[in-house]
Amino acid sequence: MTNENRTAPLDAAVADKLLNLLSSDDSFRDHFSRDPVAALETIGYKRPAPQSKPEGSAQPELFVTCCVKQLASKEAISTARAEIRGMLLTGLNHTTPQLDANPSDDRRTLK
Repeated sequence: MTNENRTAPLDAAVADKLLNLLSSDDSFRDHFSRDPVAALETIGYKRPAPQSKPEGSAQPELFVTCCVKQLASKEAISTARAEIRGMLLTGLNHTTPQLDANPSDDRRTLK
C-alpha cells in the first residue's frame, strides 16, 4: 500500500485529545457524532490543503468526508485506544476491500 492511498495522519496531540474526549466526554461525543470535522477543529485539527489534480487529468476530484453512523461506546474506545491511536498517527487507508457477498451499510457500524 502506498502513502497516496492513506489519509493524512493526525498530530499526536490532537489524536490523544480526541481519544480522551471520545472515551469520557458525552458533549464532545455528541458533537463528534453530528459533525466530526467541526468537533476535530475544536481540539486543534487543521484541515489539509486541497490536493490539485494533474492538468488535463480525467480523474475526478476527491472529496474527503467524515461521518459517524453510530459511535462506539466510551469503554470500547478506551479499550482499543492504542490501536486507534496507531491508526490515527499513521493515516487511514482510503480504500476498504469489499469482501462481503452481499455488502450492506451495517458493516460500517461500530458497536
